[in-house]
Amino acid sequence: MLKKFLYTIWLVFVIAFIIVFTRNANLKNLVAVMENRTFDMRQSILARDKTRKPSEKIVIVTIDDASYEYVLNRYGEWPLPRDVYSKLAEYIEASKPQSIAFDLMFVKSLKSSKEADNAIINTISKYKNIYTAMNFDNQETSLRKPPILPEKISIPIENNSKNVDFSYQEYNNCRKILDELINNTNNIGITNVSRSDDGILRKMPIAVRYKDKFYPQLGFAVGLHYLNQNNIYNDSKIIIDKNSKIRLGDRVIPIDFDGSVILNWYGGRGSYKYIPLYKLIQAAEGEKGAEQFDFKDKIVYIGTTAVSLFDIKTVPVSKTYPGVEVQATYVNNIIDNNFIIRYDGWITLLVGLILSILTIIIVLNETSVIIGALASSTVYILYLLANYFAMKYFNIWLDVVYPLLFTVSAFMLAYIIKYLIKARDFEQQYLLATTDGLTELYNHRYFQEQMKQMVDSCARYETSFSLIILDIDFFKKFNDTFGHQAGDAVLRQVAQTLKKNVRASDIVCRYGGEEMSIILSNTDYETAVSTAQKICDRVSSHHFHLPNGKEASVTISLGVSTYPQDGITPSELIDAADKHLYKAKEEGRNRVGN
Repeated sequence: MLKKFLYTIWLVFVIAFIIVFTRNANLKNLVAVMENRTFDMRQSILARDKTRKPSEKIVIVTIDDASYEYVLNRYGEWPLPRDVYSKLAEYIEASKPQSIAFDLMFVKSLKSSKEADNAIINTISKYKNIYTAMNFDNQETSLRKPPILPEKISIPIENNSKNVDFSYQEYNNCRKILDELINNTNNIGITNVSRSDDGILRKMPIAVRYKDKFYPQLGFAVGLHYLNQNNIYNDSKIIIDKNSKIRLGDRVIPIDFDGSVILNWYGGRGSYKYIPLYKLIQAAEGEKGAEQFDFKDKIVYIGTTAVSLFDIKTVPVSKTYPGVEVQATYVNNIIDNNFIIRYDGWITLLVGLILSILTIIIVLNETSVIIGALASSTVYILYLLANYFAMKYFNIWLDVVYPLLFTVSAFMLAYIIKYLIKARDFEQQYLLATTDGLTELYNHRYFQEQMKQMVDSCARYETSFSLIILDIDFFKKFNDTFGHQAGDAVLRQVAQTLKKNVRASDIVCRYGGEEMSIILSNTDYETAVSTAQKICDRVSSHHFHLPNGKEASVTISLGVSTYPQDGITPSELIDAADKHLYKAKEEGRNRVGN
């Protein structure tokens, strides 16, 4: 019964634990931060392990520190004149790339000439595989009136999942790029990102919502172009099914609760092939000795990597990761069908319960605390290894923090349960060792132990105690007359009568056969004699029930001794009480001997 009760307590604790953590926002946020960091650790290990290779199809034309210095020296200003980007795009297009993506926003600038604007507008409008960027925000309408955008640059999304909510990706204003670009090309991608509360970028939206329409993230748009060009998927409509997944041909893209995808990272900064912008300018300008580049079937991103140009993110694998490389990683995930699939919620709960149950089984079956702790830790470590390999080979993110909390809680509770059970078992064993089975009084061994302890205590504190020894009168004759079962019944009932007529602190024992004893703590001789007389009277006036339904009466004779006047050792006190008992018998029984 105790085990069932304790297991019930454990189950109640687990349920309470779940309720507290699911309803307490601060605790949930704390666990979420810890869980995100464990994801970062796994991704960093996999990145160092070079488990995943970045696609050779992706090339980044990088505006690095050297290129930034080159631009300032050659053109005398930053940003770079837009007609230069036009020349670069034309140079790249000559190699027939898969696509070109400007991770740059061509907004109006006082330093830009109309001719330079027209050059980039004409080039981007001319080719169907060039993408450019735009950004949404929540600026006040007093600063900027929210523009109306053409429907053609939006994408239709049908959300059939109850778990995906695009309100996290909703904006009320837009930092618009050149009107001619918006009107002349459909290839405009959004560069808004999805940072976690700790500021680390682990995922990217597939689209953002603005004025009830969806606008594709730049990486998602470039990835769709890749799938279309390779005849993998060419439907314009994006459908999120009830399981929060998008199916693009043979690609299955899991969508997180906020309409984002969780990125799988290929390495730290500089994982992709970099071509410095200044070298591409030299090649496009036809400078003598300039290095030439072949971009055939490549996805070419053009963006900044220089820290001074402020497009630097913190991601799981690096504290300083260029935004353009985030975009490249997004496209790489689409190419490889390599997004992270996160299993939490009920899966996490189930894993936590399984680990808890295994921990409890180990603890309850292992006698050594150290071995139990090591074995329980091993179970969790094996889960961590399984978790690591699940991410390595199957892109699956299983939570580790909640299962750890479950496991630690189960470990502590299991030991509490174990030692409560042990304490109960010890108490039962001790009770069996010190209790007479027939009368349920303390046995002779316990009587001797308590007599010694009582003598030692009274000697130390100079107090007194008394001893009563009693015998049922003519008990052998009673057994011969009524039978041993009747005698046993009388013994049990006399024992209960004794217990009812002494204090809780007094110790009632079966001394042997029909003899019983009572140790009266802090009791002088007169009080002990009075108690003995009261017990004698109660027994003699009581009618004892026999197994055959009849009743019988018995009497008892009692002897009293007191420490220290009757003796200072247990044997002396027992001998004194015995003498008074025999005196009571000599004087006619059913009395207290003096």
